[in-house]
Amino acid sequence: MTAAGAGRARQETVAAAQAALAAEHATVYGYGIVGGRVDDTRAGEAREAHDAHRARRDAMSRAVRALGAAPEAAAAAYTLPFPVPDGEAAVRLAAELERRLTAVYADLVRAATGSLRAEAATGLREAAVRAVRWSGGSVAFPGLADRA
Repeated sequence: MTAAGAGRARQETVAAAQAALAAEHATVYGYGIVGGRVDDTRAGEAREAHDAHRARRDAMSRAVRALGAAPEAAAAAYTLPFPVPDGEAAVRLAAELERRLTAVYADLVRAATGSLRAEAATGLREAAVRAVRWSGGSVAFPGLADRA
């Protein structure tokens, strides 16, 4: 690979890692909304997901630093994809947050190599499993359906 090609590949990897970090920031925020609106039967699941995404966000922040870039900071607030007035909408929000994460992790799998690629694949798998748990349905290729 030429130096220019290697530089371009690194830029793509950094951009994909930053996108995954940004998505994790938004997901952590979103689970704050979800956790406040789901009923008691789903509250534990929301807490577990929130904690998992905080850990994944921190790991993505470290990955961006390891790539030599400054990690994108979290916003003070994020625009939700739809109103979330009740528990039913909160469950839909959780499924949507996870579905969106599958897309950014699929991009990172494509762009990354080595341990970062493995970490991205794990993030994609975990988000796909959570999306199924929240929505009750799945897609054949999580993360790729949004790219078609």
